[in-house]
Amino acid sequence: MNFTHDSHLKLIPLNIIQDKKHFIVEDPTSGEFYEMPEVCIEAIRLLNEGNSLGEIERELKEKYPTEEVDLLDFAQQLLELQLVTEIDGVKVEAKEKEKLPQGFLRVSPQLGNFFFNKAAYFVYGALFIGNVVLFAANPSLFPTYKDLFIFDYMFLNILAWMLLSFIFVLIHELGHILAMRAFNLPTKLEIGHRLFLVVFETDMGPVWKLPSRNRNVLYLAGLCFDTVILFLALICQLLLSGQSGMFPRVLDVIVLDTFIRIVYQCCIYMKTDLYYVFENVSGCYNLMESAQQVLRKLVPFLNQADKETVIYPEERRTVLIYSVFYLLGVGLTLLLFAFYYIPQLLFAWKKVFPGFSQGVDTLPFWDAAMFSLQIFIVLLLLLFSWQKKYLRRRA
Repeated sequence: MNFTHDSHLKLIPLNIIQDKKHFIVEDPTSGEFYEMPEVCIEAIRLLNEGNSLGEIERELKEKYPTEEVDLLDFAQQLLELQLVTEIDGVKVEAKEKEKLPQGFLRVSPQLGNFFFNKAAYFVYGALFIGNVVLFAANPSLFPTYKDLFIFDYMFLNILAWMLLSFIFVLIHELGHILAMRAFNLPTKLEIGHRLFLVVFETDMGPVWKLPSRNRNVLYLAGLCFDTVILFLALICQLLLSGQSGMFPRVLDVIVLDTFIRIVYQCCIYMKTDLYYVFENVSGCYNLMESAQQVLRKLVPFLNQADKETVIYPEERRTVLIYSVFYLLGVGLTLLLFAFYYIPQLLFAWKKVFPGFSQGVDTLPFWDAAMFSLQIFIVLLLLLFSWQKKYLRRRA
């Protein structure tokens, strides 16, 4: 649709929240959020007052002489975002917006506040320090890759690990859900992936309704619950030190799984919980995309992005600092592969592969078959997650 400087626009009702550097604009119909600088917010205010695009452009150029002001382009962006309802009195036909699901509304905010309040934050912090002290005082508590293997048959080991991991990942996400409900925000649970790992993800989109100072609690909520689980498991390990039996072996798996999950959050070259904390504290959004753009200039073989990310001059220092942590996170992932994932996979295949050479009426054969089936199921879930992400990007 063509605009002229004489055009008048009518916008849908918008919720505008001031952030650290810019403003967050919410489309209450779809639940989508957009970051905009002050000059855009001023343009929206003048549009709502009934001014023409030309009048607004002249006024903004006088008020913001250092900004590049192009109201025709801005109007086109608003139209593409489906934020315009009328142009010169003519209604704009727009596609029906997909309303974000309002999930977990039955979870009481009072329940969320029980787990996330000032006293609880102190407890979580103390337990985190306690975990560090326990590992420093008892290096034998550090998990090894062999802690995963508690049964003689590999398919039972994978089944036990998948079950325990599923339970504790849900507890991690429960932390996010309860924190969201503590602020009376809706959310939902989805399946996603990080690298080759299938993960659950709590939709944190509505956090943009909150002031910046309140968002970190929601981002760190899952790690808070992980900290509690790890501390309890380590204490139980100390109490049962030297004892044999199934329960100590299960504790080994719990410590291994929780320890890796916590370390994994430090790999902020992916959008982990700590990535969003870094982003929120700095007030510099799209950090990952900006850092990748910077790193592509240093590493020519990396693929170029379809669209360049705008890096504001005041954000360059933050982007460079994050780029360092980005590379450190890649190194940390390589260490996880070197010390855990690759040794586990090699150990497992070395143990089960000979089973295929035995008869179908033997347990080793079916152990190898079941183990292969489990790996296949995980790969299917991973492909499903990748496909969903690809379709979302295309949309």
